[in-house]
Amino acid sequence: MNTPGRHKAGALIANAAPHTSPRAHQAGETVAVTLSAAILAVRASEPVVAIVPAQRAGEESLPCGPFRPSLHRTLEGGVQAWVHAQTGVETGFLQQLCTLTGTADLGPAQPTVSVNYLALVAPRQCNNGTQASWRSWYAFFPWEDWRYGRPACLGDIHARLEAWAAQPAPPCAARWPADRGQRLRMAFGAAGGRWDEEKVLDRYELLRESGMFDDASADAGAARRLPKLGHPAHGDQAAVLARAIVELRRAVKCRPVVFELMHDEFTLFELQKTVEAILGPQLHKQNFRRLVEGCGLVEPTGEYRLRTGGRPARLYRFRREVIHERAAPGVRVKPGRA
Repeated sequence: MNTPGRHKAGALIANAAPHTSPRAHQAGETVAVTLSAAILAVRASEPVVAIVPAQRAGEESLPCGPFRPSLHRTLEGGVQAWVHAQTGVETGFLQQLCTLTGTADLGPAQPTVSVNYLALVAPRQCNNGTQASWRSWYAFFPWEDWRYGRPACLGDIHARLEAWAAQPAPPCAARWPADRGQRLRMAFGAAGGRWDEEKVLDRYELLRESGMFDDASADAGAARRLPKLGHPAHGDQAAVLARAIVELRRAVKCRPVVFELMHDEFTLFELQKTVEAILGPQLHKQNFRRLVEGCGLVEPTGEYRLRTGGRPARLYRFRREVIHERAAPGVRVKPGRA
C-alpha cells in the first residue's frame, strides 16, 4: 500500500512552492511546516475521531501544530508531541498520510507545507478523561454510514448533484478525465453504479466542488449543516479526515490494523461491529466468523464473557504469528455494495 508524503523536513521546505516565479524566492523567505493527526478509534461500536477547538470561533480542528526543529527531532516526534499536548493521547500506530501545500491565512500570506498523519488508538485511550472531544466521523460524512441501510441523506444529495451535473461545466473543469455525470456515477454509485466505500475523498471533493457546503438557501439539505472541521493555518481538515478514513478502509482489508482499535481480548461480535463501523455496511455474521477464524487472524483465549440473558461469549485475541505466515493478513471482506 502506497503511503504518500514520506519526505524529510528539508525536502519538504525545498519543494514547497515549485510553481512560483524565481523572484518569489527572496533571501530570508520562510516556509511554515505544520503537522496534524487524524486520531481514529472505535468506541462502543462507533467510529470516532479526536477533535480539539480551532482558532476560529465555532470551528473544530484535528490536533495540530507547527514543526519546530529545535524541539522536534523528527516529524513523527513533532506530531506525537502536539497530539499529547492537546489531547493527552499517546499515539502508538502512526502513519504519514499526505503532504499538502497552501497559504496560511494568519497575517501575511506565507507558504505552508502541512504534513498529515493517521493515528489509531485502542478503546482504553478513547475516553472522556482525555482533553479531546471524540466525535463520530459520520457526523462529518453521514452519507458514508451504511450500517443501517442506505443513508437517508443520499436522496437529497443525489438530486442536488444531478442538477449540478446537468449544468454546463466551466472551462477549468477540462482537467478532469471524466465529466460531472461520470464522476457522480463513480463516486456515489448513481445511475446503476456501485457504491465503493473507499471513495470517501472523491465524494467529499465532489460535494465541495458542487457548492453544496456553501449554499446559504433554506433548503440546502443535510450536507450544509455538517459541523465545520478546519483551521486557519492547516486549511480544510475535513479533507484530511476523509483521506484518513480512505486509508483505514483500505488497510483493514490487507493488514491487521483493525486490532489496533480493539481491546487485547474481545468477542467475535465486537470485532465484527468494529469492522462494520469502519467500512460502513453490515456484514454477514457467519461468513465474517468463518473468515477471521479460517484465515488465522484470531485465536481463543480459553476465557468467556458472561452476558445477560444469553450464552457466555468466547473471548479471542489477535494471533500475531499470522503476520509471518501471510503476505496480506487483513480482514478480506469484499469491497463495494450495490
